[in-house]
Amino acid sequence: MSDAYEPEPAPRRTWANWTLAGLITAFGVVAFAVAVAQGRADSALLFVALPVLLAAALALTPGRTTHGRVFVVTTIALLLAAVALHEGAICVVLAAPLVYAVAHGTTALIRLARRGASRAYALVAVPLLLTSGLEGSGLAPRVAPEQSVEVRRVVTLPAHLVDDRLAAGPRPMPVRSVPLRLLGVPLPTRVTGDGLAPGDRWMFAYHGSSHGPGGHLLTEVTTVEPGRVGFRFVEDTAITGRWVTFRHAEVSWHAVDGEHTAVRVRVAYERGLDPAWYFGPLQDALLHEGMGYLLDTLVLR
Repeated sequence: MSDAYEPEPAPRRTWANWTLAGLITAFGVVAFAVAVAQGRADSALLFVALPVLLAAALALTPGRTTHGRVFVVTTIALLLAAVALHEGAICVVLAAPLVYAVAHGTTALIRLARRGASRAYALVAVPLLLTSGLEGSGLAPRVAPEQSVEVRRVVTLPAHLVDDRLAAGPRPMPVRSVPLRLLGVPLPTRVTGDGLAPGDRWMFAYHGSSHGPGGHLLTEVTTVEPGRVGFRFVEDTAITGRWVTFRHAEVSWHAVDGEHTAVRVRVAYERGLDPAWYFGPLQDALLHEGMGYLLDTLVLR
């Protein structure tokens, strides 16, 4: 008798795998054609073709275990959601770890519930898991949606030159932030307007056009004091409005010495994504990087 271990045969592709892959491909062709027709051919390959190819490949990959099948199904759903959102796919990227955790956590609880000794623990955990997903749905209150972020830099400029730089308005520049580059966070590609007098307006346009598919963000100077300027957000049609609503902003500065000035940007906003325990820190970190980029465009260019 041989003691050699015989590995379990790999699961085979079925007609269901091929059917799902075909439906995904058909969806991708339609989405790609729509993106090209809307003048977004430059990003159609990245935001449509690539996710669809990955989803189709996963559809043809049978899962060996329960968690493997859950992973495949969840990933396909996330990829197709990214295709539907196009440039808004960053929302999918941010939510993916939470979605995976919930999907695999629920799977584990269901498997535990089938075991008599662990059933009670699983039944207690399920309501807790569901409760955490009710925030923002209208069935449960939102937790601290109003947040703010503050960034401070010390620049090698005397205070009077900082005044001049700020009055000239921000100008786009290369992004130095690694998180913003890796996640593909939308950033203004054109800024118009200048001045620090009450009523002066600055417009931050996305995708190179103030009326393009990326929209724009329009701000207006409301208060002016020595070393401090306050802004309100007049209009927001920017793509970033999917996950954040800006309230008001403030830029302040003071001389550290004759050659250095401390500049501070503070922005109040409403978080658009829930639950708070997950998206609160995430959005705070991304807005911190974004305000750092804004500060660079104001005084460090």
